[in-house]
Amino acid sequence: MTLICVIFDLDGTLVDSERLCNQAFLDLLPRLTDTVESLIQRYRGKKLAQIFSDLERHLCQNLPDNFEQHYRQRVTELFSSELKPMPGVIEMLETTNFPKCIASSGPPLKIRQALEISGLAPYFGNNIFSSYEVGSWKPDPGLFQYAANAMGFLPGQCVVIEDSEVGIEAAAAAGMNAFQYVCNGETPLSQAGDAEPFDDMLKLPQLLAQLAHSTRPIVPLELR
Repeated sequence: MTLICVIFDLDGTLVDSERLCNQAFLDLLPRLTDTVESLIQRYRGKKLAQIFSDLERHLCQNLPDNFEQHYRQRVTELFSSELKPMPGVIEMLETTNFPKCIASSGPPLKIRQALEISGLAPYFGNNIFSSYEVGSWKPDPGLFQYAANAMGFLPGQCVVIEDSEVGIEAAAAAGMNAFQYVCNGETPLSQAGDAEPFDDMLKLPQLLAQLAHSTRPIVPLELR
């Protein structure tokens, strides 16, 4: 078995946060009549600035200057009371022995809060990479490339675990393998390319082991 590095997305992949993040929009914008489910589908994996612009077009009005501050405060409140890991994630992490990290479009404070509340922080330590620190947002490959380099691996030695279309696109652009997590009976992305879909986190360790067995021997950069 060869050594691979597993790069996890966070929101909607490891923690059930997409519902809460979009519920915050409904709580703060009374004129917004969409369902949480429709907002999740529309905004999954998107940059917050892009979401705000779309909301303004959708509502035909500008958001208040302090809306981001109120939005992040509301998300923090919802996370504190309701955030949970996705089903099977803790059991999966317990049996995944490959080097692993988080690469998320969220700001560092939000990432760490989500990991602490959900009980996932001990599995990743300081192996956490944020678009806000790197200056690259999916589908640009920069975040994944940065994470791979920081972990001591070449892009071809990495596998990305993602739930969003932009994340799968970023993984492909970075030259990385990818598995697409599909939950709640959703349909796999038609643009997923070579990303293999899976619907149960408990299946992931076996998928990773199969990938490691099929990948030619690799050597981490730090050992070269």
